[in-house]
Amino acid sequence: MPGKNARPAVTCVSLALLLSSVLLGVSLSAAGILDATWIAPTTNTDGSPLTDLASYLVYYGPSTSPCPGSASVQVAAPTSTPGSNQTMSYRLTGLTAGTLYNVAVTAVDSIGLQSACSSVASAVARSEFAVSPTGTVNFGSVNVGSFADQVFTVSNAGGGTVSGAASTYAPFSIVSGSPFTLGGVGATQTVTVRFTPTTTATASATVSFTANGSSNSAIAMGSGAAPTDTTPPTIAMIAPLAGATVTGKVTVSASATDNVGVASVQFKLDGVNLGVQVTTPPYTATWDTTTAASGAHTLSAVARDASGNTGTSARVTVTVANGSTTAAPTGPAGSATTPDKSCPPGQVKKGRC
Repeated sequence: MPGKNARPAVTCVSLALLLSSVLLGVSLSAAGILDATWIAPTTNTDGSPLTDLASYLVYYGPSTSPCPGSASVQVAAPTSTPGSNQTMSYRLTGLTAGTLYNVAVTAVDSIGLQSACSSVASAVARSEFAVSPTGTVNFGSVNVGSFADQVFTVSNAGGGTVSGAASTYAPFSIVSGSPFTLGGVGATQTVTVRFTPTTTATASATVSFTANGSSNSAIAMGSGAAPTDTTPPTIAMIAPLAGATVTGKVTVSASATDNVGVASVQFKLDGVNLGVQVTTPPYTATWDTTTAASGAHTLSAVARDASGNTGTSARVTVTVANGSTTAAPTGPAGSATTPDKSCPPGQVKKGRC
């Protein structure tokens, strides 16, 4: 240094705003970056050539006057005697993506003298990588036992190589695309996330993407639904048995099963409802056979489940015998004969009385 009070001078500072459009896909919780560039000083404040440059201090923060300030990064000078129009660059990391930052630079010589602050440049911090979609991603309603997939796209927004991985937790899982390595600005990788509900409830989980010390995240949400039941119940008649002869009041019963549950059983006599639906086991009904004509009749049962599926039993044929079905004998003129009470026993059937 030519003089004790002579200090290096930084003439200008600027921020490289690379791919600012990626801010549309940046989670506000993500770690952000900014690329700062400036022209290296060549003279001291007294006009003498700068020959002992040691480093730079890059000040940054939300304040409109960040320099001097508490947040700064020291950057070593590649040469003590920078040439004309030599450009310096430094990437600020650990910022909050989506936040506006103000940046200024000072030069420091070998004995620690620091230049005045450069002019201030402003830019919004971007993520080193972006993820789309962001926010809450709805997987919709998915049947329990089934699954639904959503695809996320990870893109390199900061240049260089971005290497990282995605993670989440049940009932969501990463099925493909992780880990990932993205070489160069604009490189992309798809990551598939799967929702596999195990209960009929709404579930949510954070899907995290981490790479190069930065992170992005989205919220996955979905609801489990009961699977559609298309299986009909199975039902069989138990009593009375096929071919039975019945009289008076008899118990009609059936056995019924279903993959989910039997809602009701309706007995039928000759295809017509017999009594009311039975909603709980044992599935039985009382049949007063005196209300039916003597002779052959069919019994069956129909089981129904909560989804409206129905199953019908095989028909059972029984004979009602509540009185004689044989017509009384008739006289010669076709009219009914009147038994002769004075005729000896056994002679009527022989036609002698």
